[in-house]
Amino acid sequence: MTSRRLAIALFVVLTAAMAFMLEGYTLYRFTLAGAYAVAILGINLLTGLSGQFSIGHSAFFAVGAYAMALTMQDAGLGPYLGLLAAGAAAFAAGFLFGWPALRLSLVHLALATWALAVAVPQILKSRHLEPLTGGVQGIYLDRPPAPLGLALSDDQWWHLVTLAVLLVMIWLAGNLMRSRVGRALRAIRDNDTAAAAMGVNVAVYKATIFGISAAYAGVAGGLVALLTDYIAPDSYTLFFAIMLLVGAVAGGLTSVWGAVFGGLLVQFLPDLSASTSAVLSLPAQGIILILIVYLLPAGLAGAVVRRLPRLDPRHRRGRGW
Repeated sequence: MTSRRLAIALFVVLTAAMAFMLEGYTLYRFTLAGAYAVAILGINLLTGLSGQFSIGHSAFFAVGAYAMALTMQDAGLGPYLGLLAAGAAAFAAGFLFGWPALRLSLVHLALATWALAVAVPQILKSRHLEPLTGGVQGIYLDRPPAPLGLALSDDQWWHLVTLAVLLVMIWLAGNLMRSRVGRALRAIRDNDTAAAAMGVNVAVYKATIFGISAAYAGVAGGLVALLTDYIAPDSYTLFFAIMLLVGAVAGGLTSVWGAVFGGLLVQFLPDLSASTSAVLSLPAQGIILILIVYLLPAGLAGAVVRRLPRLDPRHRRGRGW
């Protein structure tokens, strides 16, 4: 077994074992980190692979969460179909948003996604949408227990489900990065004019990867909606969008496994400054993030790859991971 496969196997085994080794609340927090990793993986595909930029993924996260709620409560379908609906709804929203934004420069695209992140919570609070969204009071969800009489608690079962979803999304992202589509997106990232001259349909590829990235955020939003049993507009603020972006950068934008480090960072970074006062909490987090960016420019995943060179795709005849 290669070092890469051994590392992946250890990750899967240890993460699955958490369901039986950790107490409820700690396990719940690690499960949330896994769900955030799915959303960050979408940002990695958008920014690290195609070179586009978004500060608005909290909006697509919200689309997925509300799609999950509507699928379960209004359509009467189960949560597993709800995850598919969450991804599909977010993909549609991302594609429709990304298509007209194609002509924007990187700075203007960032501003447009910033505006989206600011606007969506206010739209969800609108009294016109209150019958669907619950307004400021939000929506409560009933998370189903483990099926088939399995002797697992809710926290254990949904930890394993979240792990399975994360692994599937990582596998899909890795295949995308190694595929012809991934090569086309890297060409667009490096020079979209040259990519167009080589026959790449820049507009279609950019809009599609924006939709795929949004779909990842939507699936994550559906998962978190189930894990928390509650959704409300104020859960999807601009600050949350920025934290997802920070997690992507600090974890490693060019690695699918960087999303795992980013999810842990988003979930547990506030704990690192919990001993300080509320006034000093955010500056302490900012200092930690600045140190990560300066000392580890390739992110935490890049630091791991440098420590374990056999995991580096350059040592594996060009096979990305």
